[in-house]
Amino acid sequence: MNGHGSALDDDSLCIIRSFADIGICDASHMPMSFIEGNFLAGRRFADFSDLNAQARAWCDKVNATYKDHLHGSPRELFAAERAHLQPLPLFIPEVYALHHRLVDVEGYVTVHGHRYSVPWLLIGRQLEIRETKDQIDVYHGPCLVASHAKALGSTSVRVTLPEHRPPRGQRPSTQPIPEEALLAQTEAPLPAYAAALKQRCAGRGVAALRRLLGLYREYPRPAVVRAVALAQQYGLFDLDRLERLVLRVIASDFFILQSHDREPES
Repeated sequence: MNGHGSALDDDSLCIIRSFADIGICDASHMPMSFIEGNFLAGRRFADFSDLNAQARAWCDKVNATYKDHLHGSPRELFAAERAHLQPLPLFIPEVYALHHRLVDVEGYVTVHGHRYSVPWLLIGRQLEIRETKDQIDVYHGPCLVASHAKALGSTSVRVTLPEHRPPRGQRPSTQPIPEEALLAQTEAPLPAYAAALKQRCAGRGVAALRRLLGLYREYPRPAVVRAVALAQQYGLFDLDRLERLVLRVIASDFFILQSHDREPES
């Protein structure tokens, strides 16, 4: 399992991270071999909650044991030092692993082989995934759009929330994407070119339309319009070649090109 569990309270300073990497327990920084031989040996765990419960009981026992090199038990030493410790801030940010995922055509994002649903209107969008110990939070920009209990286990599962599915009788593919609507409002011949480009793409053509809109926004619009007109005339729908055509159109406007027939002026 890729998730992390923890067992930690004020009196037992023990953190359990995973089955393969239990971590360090108590102030003596005991080696992994000690944990494997004294805690893991012969034990079975139903899940991470069971592991944490057994780990907490084991930490209580270990931390109450007298250590010769410490001249006391970790619990007694912690009690003596506790009065001199500074309190933590009231807000402690939650630790999470950050991922970026593209929503697939079925409206899911995949984390460690498990699929989690998101609102169907976000199909084709890139979202931010925050993976905590027991939670998967999905953000679209600063907005939380989905939250799921984290799936644990090696077998892939699909977690779906009913509100993330389209209304009955309404298919996601019938709804125009925002990029298509924006291209439809541009000057000719972009709307016709965008419609023809979509017909030549698999699915809804989200990636291609998004890139075409990006070219329209990033380069001088007269140059893009002229390049698109030429591309439409010759049936060119390769966006890499279209971008090179735009660069060729604007080359003389932004660069000083010298003729190869004469020597450059000194």
